[in-house]
Amino acid sequence: MRCPYCGSLDDKVVESRTMANGESIRRRRECISCGYRFTSYERVEEKPFMVVKRDGRRQPFDHLKLAKGIERALEKRSITTTSIDNLVNEIEDDAIMMGKSAREITTSELGELVLHHLYKLDKVAYIRFASAYKHFETLEEFVTEIKNAEAEKTDSDK
Repeated sequence: MRCPYCGSLDDKVVESRTMANGESIRRRRECISCGYRFTSYERVEEKPFMVVKRDGRRQPFDHLKLAKGIERALEKRSITTTSIDNLVNEIEDDAIMMGKSAREITTSELGELVLHHLYKLDKVAYIRFASAYKHFETLEEFVTEIKNAEAEKTDSDK
C-alpha cells in the first residue's frame, strides 16, 4: 500500500482488527521508508443486488425505498416499528433468495412479495399497497381486490 506521507510502497502491518461483525478489517500500517503510521480498511466488494424495472432499467436494491413504501401502507395502523423493521428484513431476505443466481429481481416479483407479506400482517395495508402497486383507477378495481382478499381469507379458514 502506498504511504500517504512519502509515497513509498514499502510498509508493514502493525495491527489488524476485525470490524463491523467481521465484514471489514482495519489495519494499522507503518511505512518502512519514513516511519509514518496510517490506517487502511479492507472489505469484500460484492456485486450489488439489482431490481429490474418494468421498462428494463436496472437499479440497485434500496432497503430504504422498500421500507418507505411499506411504512406508507401501514400508516396509522397499530403495527409496531419493530414489526415493520422485521417485515422489511423478511421481504429483503426473500427477495435476495429469489434472485440469488442472477443477483436481481423484477419489480413485479418484489411487489408480489410485499403483497404476500402484507396480506398476512394487515389486510388494510395490503389493500393500500395493492392500490398503488396495481395502479387502481376505478372503484370497481378496489372492490374486486377486497372481494378477492375476503375470498382468500374464507378459503384459508376452511
